[in-house]
Amino acid sequence: MMSLIENLQWRHAVKAFDPNKKVSEENVEKIIEAARLAPTSSGLQQFRVILVSNQEIKEKLIPGALNPESMRDCSHVLVFAAWDNYTEERIDEVYDFTTDERDLPRGRFSSYTNQLKEIYLNLPEEINFAHTSRQTYIALGLALAQAAELKVDTCPAEGFDNKVVDEVLELDKLGLKSVSLMYIGYADDEKDWIKPMKKVRIPRDEFVIDVK
Repeated sequence: MMSLIENLQWRHAVKAFDPNKKVSEENVEKIIEAARLAPTSSGLQQFRVILVSNQEIKEKLIPGALNPESMRDCSHVLVFAAWDNYTEERIDEVYDFTTDERDLPRGRFSSYTNQLKEIYLNLPEEINFAHTSRQTYIALGLALAQAAELKVDTCPAEGFDNKVVDEVLELDKLGLKSVSLMYIGYADDEKDWIKPMKKVRIPRDEFVIDVK
C-alpha cells in the first residue's frame, strides 16, 4: 500500500478527463466522507458539499467554468459552498445537534456559543463569509488526499464564475455561496498535457523556515 506522501506525489491537477470513465459511487462517497470529517473552526462545519453528477446540470455550469472541458468531461463535480454569514440560529443548531449526539443537555456549551455569537454577530457579512470560506479548504485538501489514495484523478478549481454556479445550484436558498470546485474522474492520457511532466515544488530548505 502506498503511503500518504507517495499518493500526494502521484496526484496532479488533471487538465483533461475521459468522459467515458466514471468514478464508482463507493469511491465518490469515500471522498465526500473525507471532506465531512474535516476539522472546522469551533466544530461548526460552516459549509456544505454539493455533489453534481447530472450531465444536464454540468452543462449549465459550463458557462461559469474557466476550464469548460473539465466541467463537461469529468465524472463528478464537488462544489464546496460556505455559509453566507453567521447567525444565532446556525450556531445553536450545530451545538444542539452536538449535545444531542453526545447525550448531553442542550445548552451545555452555552458559555462558549455565547462568545461565538458576540464575536461573529457583530462582524460584517463579508468578513464572516471570508472566515466560513477558509474552512472549506481544509476539507478540500482532505478530499484530494482521499481521492489520491483511491487513484481517482482530480483538479481543484477556484477559476470559475461564482455567480453562475450559485445561480444554477440555487445556493442562495440554502444560505450558501460557492468557494471552490473539485473535478473528479479519470484523466484522458492523450489530452492531459501535464501528466507526463515532473511534479515541481520548491525544495524543503526554502519551504520550511526552521525557527530554533
